[in-house]
Amino acid sequence: MANYKTPTLPPGTPTPRSGIYEQVGPRGGRTGEQADSTRGKPLPPTDVPGRGWELIQPAHHKGKK
Repeated sequence: MANYKTPTLPPGTPTPRSGIYEQVGPRGGRTGEQADSTRGKPLPPTDVPGRGWELIQPAHHKGKK
């Protein structure tokens, strides 16, 4: 789990940072549903209207050799 608070993003929003996102309820409660998303791609739809996505694990990319 991340030690920092990230903004809740609505479904369909372009992903600001690649990584693993978790669905959260309208009051911030965690659901356990996760999805990975790549920067610039839209976040997937949620299971229930009113939920959003929060980044829980940023991706770590290796540089070119």
